[in-house]
Amino acid sequence: MSVEEILHRQAGVITRGQARAAGLSTGAIEDRLRRRRWRPLHPQVYLAAGCPRSGEVAVRAAVLWAGADAVLGGAAAAWWHGLLADPPRTVGVIVPARRLRPAPPGIRVRCRRLAVADRAEERGLRVAAPALAVLEAAVEVGPEGAPLLDRALQRGLRFADVCAAHRRALGSPGSAAAGRLLAAAAERSTVAAGRLLRQRLREAGVTGWYAATACGVTFPAARLVVEVTGWAGPPGAVAGRRPGWAVQHVDWTDLAGAPGTVPAGLRSAAPASPSGSNGQ
Repeated sequence: MSVEEILHRQAGVITRGQARAAGLSTGAIEDRLRRRRWRPLHPQVYLAAGCPRSGEVAVRAAVLWAGADAVLGGAAAAWWHGLLADPPRTVGVIVPARRLRPAPPGIRVRCRRLAVADRAEERGLRVAAPALAVLEAAVEVGPEGAPLLDRALQRGLRFADVCAAHRRALGSPGSAAAGRLLAAAAERSTVAAGRLLRQRLREAGVTGWYAATACGVTFPAARLVVEVTGWAGPPGAVAGRRPGWAVQHVDWTDLAGAPGTVPAGLRSAAPASPSGSNGQ
């Protein structure tokens, strides 16, 4: 691969080793630095003149500086996956063995061997897989961690995958805080989904039900129990379930559409006259 191709693929960032592998001599590299065609970013990592410093440049430069076995992690990895709106000021990288050289400003190095399931490649960069990235980022960003985790789960990241990433990270710095975030997300998603279910039933004028618990309702006349699943996984059993009663599971995504939208089965479970409870 030529120098020009490397610069194009890496947003203008290149390492001395890459330049040498592409055919440049030490003298040619020094000449580019002397003439300011390349600007140093980190030791032996350069940015071509005319290429603006950006979040992508900072991320690529950090991973390239950290070496061939480095993986982008934490909030920077979450941003790279599109889970955070803005790149963090400090780029976290994960390496399998401790480095004797100190990290340059703006880079934080953590030592940990990642399982295959926790590694990915995205746009030519080695990066923590989304489940691990969002979990680490949720701890890293502090008070914004809970909303970040919720948004990622609502956008399709599987709660089971995040829990598995957490189990693989047990004992590492931040794992205890991550566990608390996961437990809170599970409870929060169930409560929110149950609230949305009751809201949709009221909007649609469906009667004959009452709230059994935070995560479900019952329709006594239809002998039906409705259990709602939040974005962080299935709920526990709804209180009031009895032998011979039917159980219907509703996912929060079934309720997240237009106001008044409820699954057809719930409308048909309502009594013919408005004599039942309206969930108040």
